[in-house]
Amino acid sequence: MEVIMAHSPQAKGRVERRNGLLQDRLVKELRLAGISEVGAANRFLEQKYLPALNRQFTVNARSLVDAHRQGSWNLKEVFSREEARVVGKDWTVAWEGRWFQIHPQHEGLTLAGRKVVVRQLRCGTLQLVYAGTKLRWKELPQRPLKAAAGPRSVGRSTGLKPEPHHPWRKDGVGLGKAFWRSEKARGASVKRAQRQAAAASGKPSLRSGLPPAAAA
Repeated sequence: MEVIMAHSPQAKGRVERRNGLLQDRLVKELRLAGISEVGAANRFLEQKYLPALNRQFTVNARSLVDAHRQGSWNLKEVFSREEARVVGKDWTVAWEGRWFQIHPQHEGLTLAGRKVVVRQLRCGTLQLVYAGTKLRWKELPQRPLKAAAGPRSVGRSTGLKPEPHHPWRKDGVGLGKAFWRSEKARGASVKRAQRQAAAASGKPSLRSGLPPAAAA
């Protein structure tokens, strides 16, 4: 709700005249009637003061046509209390020590981590609203318990070895250290054969780029 200020002198004058009438004349009328109790003051206001005031100051409208239009809003929801809350990862909403579980049918809205509005009507009814959509929910008897984390593994993990026909073993990669030792030995033998072939053909050495005799 917000206050709409009267910035025009005409509107301001009407408000102040009405306030002055109620704050000055009504107080004097109550004193003259000897009324000092709230219940008696309300009865005096409804039965005597307001009827006399309306007879004296009421002006009939030029036209009896009702120009008021029905709004599309629900006044019960307009005059309500609203607070924003963040939806947890477990799709629960906490509000004033109470916990609400959102229905799974709203899964497409991906509400986890988003803000929803908790609306409390004057009659006490609660509503959960997201982007104008009223959500289905149920109240939990207590705070939901967090899922216990699994035991933390300490040390080296013992993984499962792949089967002999696994594609990882096709090229010998899965043989481990033995495979890489054989690959290293094979590479060394290839390089040694290349150096011997270069020395026999008189081509420059692979190390210095000079003929074998000069390199010696």
